[in-house]
Parts: sequence; structure tokens; C-alpha cells
Amino acid sequence: MRIGRVKRETRETKVLIELNVDGNGIAEVNTGINYFDHLIKTIATHSLFDIKLEAKGDLQHHIIEDVAICLGESLNKALGDREGIVRFGYAIIPMDESLAYACVDLVRRPFCVFDLKIEKEGIENVPREDIYHFIQSFAFSLQATIHLHVQYGNNDHHKVEAAFKALALALRQAVMIDLKRKDIPSSKGVM
Repeated sequence: MRIGRVKRETRETKVLIELNVDGNGIAEVNTGINYFDHLIKTIATHSLFDIKLEAKGDLQHHIIEDVAICLGESLNKALGDREGIVRFGYAIIPMDESLAYACVDLVRRPFCVFDLKIEKEGIENVPREDIYHFIQSFAFSLQATIHLHVQYGNNDHHKVEAAFKALALALRQAVMIDLKRKDIPSSKGVM
């Protein structure tokens, strides 16, 4: 089993996460931020990662940021040297009137390009800037290249949820074991 555990305690937050890449999509998530919990559970459900997450802190922004860091670090730990994985993943996901796509490269070169086309200042109780900060912090702590875009949609909730589902499915594909590959999936021999 590929499992990553991360504990992060700062003056602002306390986060404990366990992520099992080879899970069944079971999520036990408690951050105290309902919509954010929903997004993390969405990642678990569609990536089939088991995620146990407890987080608390002084400010919502700090909780979201530190969860992103810990989620990326736990997946990074679970993947180890990334030997034998597919490495690349992509998905296109509709949710009602919205359409989103995600492309992932687990290359260990962190980069992130995204546009979720969120029109409101936030969704439910989560500011737009915190959703964007989550995606970027997650990509950099995972050490992955992530492109995440909403093509179109009218409902901001649907746009973000479609994007997170697409990200989850792209990650699911990228972390799969490639039965034909026994080494690092790179012409350089390292990632």
C-alpha cells in the first residue's frame, strides 16, 4: 500500500492527514469548513484515494492553505520515487451546464496553470482566492505540473466541483502502476 502521513502544527493551524493512494475513495474529513470538506471528499471519491483529515486553526484561509500543503506532501510521500507509475493523467468532466478539464504530470517540477472562471467573490463560505490558493499550494507541495481549467458554465459551485472531479480523475490515472514499466517514467532516469 502506498500511504503518506503528514502532521503539520504551526502557531496558526494543526493538520493531520493520512492518504492511501491504493484506497477505495473513503473520506473522513473535518476542517470545520463545510464546502471545503465537500471538495476534499470529492477528490477522495473520484481519485479513489482514502483520505483521513483533521484540521483546525485560527483563520479559514490558514486552514485551507495548510490542508493544501499537507495533502500534496502526503501524496508526494505515498508515491515515493514515483517508480513504475503512469505519471500523466487527464480528464474532462461535465457537471450539469459546466465543463472542466485537468491535466497532471507528476514530474517533480511544480507548476500550476488554472482558470476556474469563478464569477462571484466566493462559493458557499469559501472565498474565490482561497480556492485558487488551494490549487496552487497543492500543486507545489505535490511537486507536480497541474493544468486545471473550466471551459464554460453558469453556476460557480458546478464549475469548481467539475474542476475538482477532473483533478481527482487525472490524479487517479497518473498514480496508477504501469505494468509495462519497471523504472522511473522519464527519459532522464529521474524525476
